[in-house]
Amino acid sequence: MTVFSLSSQPVSHMDPQNLTRRPEFFLLGLSEDPELQIYIFVLFLSMFLITVLGNLLIILAVISDPHLHTPMYFFLSNLSFVDICFTSTAVPKMLYNIQTHSKAITYAGCLTQMYFFILFTGLDDFILALMAYDRFVAICHPLHYPVIMNPRLCGLLVLVSWVISHLHSLLEILMVLRLFFSMHLEIPHFFCELKQIVQLAHSDTFLNNVVMHSVAVMLVGGPLAGILYSYSKIVSSIRRISSAQGKFKAFSTCASHLSVVSLFYFTLLGVYLSSAVTQGSQSSAIPSVMYTVVTPMLNPFIYSLRNKNLMGALKRLLHRTAPKGPVVRD
Repeated sequence: MTVFSLSSQPVSHMDPQNLTRRPEFFLLGLSEDPELQIYIFVLFLSMFLITVLGNLLIILAVISDPHLHTPMYFFLSNLSFVDICFTSTAVPKMLYNIQTHSKAITYAGCLTQMYFFILFTGLDDFILALMAYDRFVAICHPLHYPVIMNPRLCGLLVLVSWVISHLHSLLEILMVLRLFFSMHLEIPHFFCELKQIVQLAHSDTFLNNVVMHSVAVMLVGGPLAGILYSYSKIVSSIRRISSAQGKFKAFSTCASHLSVVSLFYFTLLGVYLSSAVTQGSQSSAIPSVMYTVVTPMLNPFIYSLRNKNLMGALKRLLHRTAPKGPVVRD
């Protein structure tokens, strides 16, 4: 999901013999200072483990507790799964490169990383929109909620989200496959980002930019418009509630989701505003850490700390899995 100008870069006059469709890429990472590598490794390894553990606990709590077998927690468990996968597309390769003192990534590896990164970014957008729709139905149409948000519809909505996201990823990768590159290319980033790869091509990238721009408007703007519409209706319904306690109770069911939506979209916006200012610079990779690593890490804390039902389920899960003390026999 990237914001682009539609202008294509000029076609390179480099010797065609030095161009290839299967180059070798080198990920420059966040810093090339050797003294900082160990600190970056420890920091990202810690955040990665916290992200995986936190989101995995959310999934296990939802599965193990029958009280959480509702549409809201079904979507939440899907969001947690996507966040685990999202972080896993970039961080493990970065940690491996630091550990092996290598910056190389193969062409196939780069395309694979881009495919799954685009896939899970799109799924984040869609699932956040589905969660907003769930809250809209729960607050604006409470009597019809069990009928509208039935398990079949919820499963179908998630399935459609996966299909659309896969088709989008496939389209973007097929567009990259038509480009020519020089034999060895340095990427000023810690993962293969689509925008960076297209900028490095020695081909006419106008069509790539048109496709990326158009899809970004539809697949980012569409879910965001749905979220904004849902919350405009939710706010109108809450304002009609007479008691202050009723208003607070209705709003509290949306607070965690609103926090996650704000964090995701503001960090995403910040990344592309900064990349527009520092185009092609390694410093533009640093803001990407916010939505690729920090946001998925914070989501479990936002939901568990603000949700008594989920916190209770987590406590019961941890209590059941905690090792029991030795049995003392007389």
